[in-house]
Amino acid sequence: MNQNMEQKKEGGETEEQKSGYYINRPSFGSKEPSKLKQHLTKEKSLFIVIVVVMMIYFAMLRLDEISKLLWLVVHTIKPIIYGLAIAYLLNPIMKFVEQHLSVFLKKTFPNLEKTHQISRSVGILCAVMFLIAVIVALCNMMIPELYRSIRDMAVTVPGQLNDALDLITRTLAGDSTLEQVFTRTLMEVTDLLQNWMKTDMLTQANVVMTNLTEGVINVVSELFNAVIGLIVSIYVLFSKETFSMQTKKIIYALFRPSQANMILHLTIKSNEIFGGFIIGKIIDSAIIGVLCFVCLSILEMPYTLLVSVIVGVTNVIPFFGPYIGAIPSAILIMLSDPKMGVYFIIFILILQQLDGNIIGPKILGNSTGLSAFWVVFSILLGGGLFGFVGMILGVPTFAVIYYIVRMLINHRLEEKALPMDTNCYDVFSYVDADGTYVHSNENELKKDEEKKHADQSAK
Repeated sequence: MNQNMEQKKEGGETEEQKSGYYINRPSFGSKEPSKLKQHLTKEKSLFIVIVVVMMIYFAMLRLDEISKLLWLVVHTIKPIIYGLAIAYLLNPIMKFVEQHLSVFLKKTFPNLEKTHQISRSVGILCAVMFLIAVIVALCNMMIPELYRSIRDMAVTVPGQLNDALDLITRTLAGDSTLEQVFTRTLMEVTDLLQNWMKTDMLTQANVVMTNLTEGVINVVSELFNAVIGLIVSIYVLFSKETFSMQTKKIIYALFRPSQANMILHLTIKSNEIFGGFIIGKIIDSAIIGVLCFVCLSILEMPYTLLVSVIVGVTNVIPFFGPYIGAIPSAILIMLSDPKMGVYFIIFILILQQLDGNIIGPKILGNSTGLSAFWVVFSILLGGGLFGFVGMILGVPTFAVIYYIVRMLINHRLEEKALPMDTNCYDVFSYVDADGTYVHSNENELKKDEEKKHADQSAK
């Protein structure tokens, strides 16, 4: 063993030391029971199970209080959550600037001692400035365009409604029955509207004003949390290696080596899936937004900038995102020009085919490893449970769960000496009573069926 250690030292770092032992899937550990299991008798195990069941029962009785407490904790640490999320998004930009600047400083100033600190500081500064520039640019584009769109709608929509009513009246002028039905319906709607304005409008206005006041307070509170989160993200980016080492030390202290390595492996894999999906989806959505703006400008469509931002932002949601953004955008354009609205729908269908078949696969690749069915399943499940955020994060979260389940299944197949490739389990394959995998061709399968029928007939 000492000789092997010396050989490793002489030959430099081993492959595992360079890449990290837990990057590739580590072993599931020995089959020997842990020290806790060795000291547990059947009576002690039964007692622990009863205590756990009672705790779960009492927790279910106090579920409302527990959920309120959890939401209070989440609301209190929301700036920390925002900070961690912002740091995760800014980390690729910081790493890119830091790596290139560090190489430049080492070549230019070989005796400089604080190369790492300077590179890290400049990288964080560039990442934060980039984030602020994107937010300011979006606000400068969105707010004037949104104001202009609302103003134009307020001016044009009443006239368009009057034109539509005149058209319907002229169309029904030759049919007395339909005209009477339409006139009676219009009178009833008018009476309902007048009654609502006399009775419920004031109450509803108070409710709207209360909700508006609460909404403004919530927006200001969220903006304040976001600012604090940006400050927190700077500290996180400065000390990310320290946090990583501290977490790793705690994991090795609390768990057995095999369990700790598995936890670290799943952490790295989750980071690969989430990072590849989220960063790739942001880049993909930015490209789609720019393409939409350029093409709509060429076609001279109304609300070009507003519609392009809506399409680009909603494109972050996989599968359903393009349609979520296209429906209100098409309605907005149709209110201004119906013919342009039809052209916009055709353009969006072409753009999404381009994104789904060329742009998206080139950027995202197979970052999640999920089929189309599981992507739709994860979006619906995440959106139903957690809303808009769940629709975005549902796919990478389910991809991590899918990876863990596949890893466990492959481990069980390895223990049984069975193949792990899914294609091996077609209609011509089976596992006999001895646990041996057998793959037959079509002729052998027919012979086996004929033999079974013959045996049953003989009996």
